[in-house]
Order: sequence, then structure tokens, then C-alpha cells
Amino acid sequence: MNSGGARMELAKITSKGQITLPINIRRTLKLNDGDKVAFIEKDGLYILANPTVLAFENVQKAFEGEAERLGLQDVEDVVDLVKEVRAKRGRKDTCG
Repeated sequence: MNSGGARMELAKITSKGQITLPINIRRTLKLNDGDKVAFIEKDGLYILANPTVLAFENVQKAFEGEAERLGLQDVEDVVDLVKEVRAKRGRKDTCG
């Protein structure tokens, strides 16, 4: 179903409180058998999300601007930084 640009799918709840997510939703959220889902309440509506994707997005937001702050321009700069940090910690360098 399509309502004002939003897509809607329906699912039936079993007597055990279970639902089967429509295949289009599973594909869109990149969900596989055994994966967990997150239900997020916002303004009285519930949003179904892939918690792995949410966690990754949170990490991205947490590190936003850090590359610029540290002067990292490319992958080599990141590898050099990892080597430097490992050397300070006394760990064997296994990067690059």
C-alpha cells in the first residue's frame, strides 16, 4: 500500500504474538533468519529497524568530524595512526 509517499505493508499477529515480516521489508532492512529487530517509538508511531544498522549509524555519528580533527586525509593516514597508537601501547604492529 502507498499512502502519501509512505509505503505500508500489513502482517497478521498469531495467537503467540508473532508476525511474519513481508519479504519486501526483510529485503529493505537486510534482515535474515534469526536476526533481531528494533521497535522505536516516536510520536506514538512505531518504527521497525535493523539494530545492526542503527548501531553502525550511531558509531558514524560519534566519529563525525574526527578525521578532519586528526588531519587524516586518506587510508594511509589511518594506517599510520593505528601503527602509532599500537607502538605507544607496546603492541606488535600488524597493520599494513
